[in-house]
Amino acid sequence: MRRAIFPGSFDPLTLGHSDIIKRGITLFDELYIAIGINADKKYMFSLEERKRFIQEAFKDEPKIKVVTYKGLTIDFCKEIKANFILRGLRNPGDFEFEKAIAHTNRHLSEIETVFLLTSSGKSYISSSIVRDVIRNGGDYSVLVPETVVFKP
Repeated sequence: MRRAIFPGSFDPLTLGHSDIIKRGITLFDELYIAIGINADKKYMFSLEERKRFIQEAFKDEPKIKVVTYKGLTIDFCKEIKANFILRGLRNPGDFEFEKAIAHTNRHLSEIETVFLLTSSGKSYISSSIVRDVIRNGGDYSVLVPETVVFKP
């Protein structure tokens, strides 16, 4: 079985994340969307909200499981018997950062990292940009799945 995890903070889930997830499920038998818990990080959305955004967005996709984890990603991979880590790349900066992590993970384990380029038209979207738009009262609905948009 080809089992992968797509780790991240998903604060919040963006259309870029959704793009990678939708394309990733074609490559793997199971895809765990793994929300990392970092006590030192300040999040805009609670863990429960972030998990709900993802679960609702992919409720009709049986290959997807939404989970949370603490610690090293490779340790979590071993725990759930995942052989792959799925990562999205938006730009050359992402590549350099992710390459270093992938090399480290490969050095510490047998787990392979699979990179997908974000689709054209979504490569500018990041969670930090979405949070900034939200903080400043902008229309963020064009950057996130419907499940993330606040209903008045």
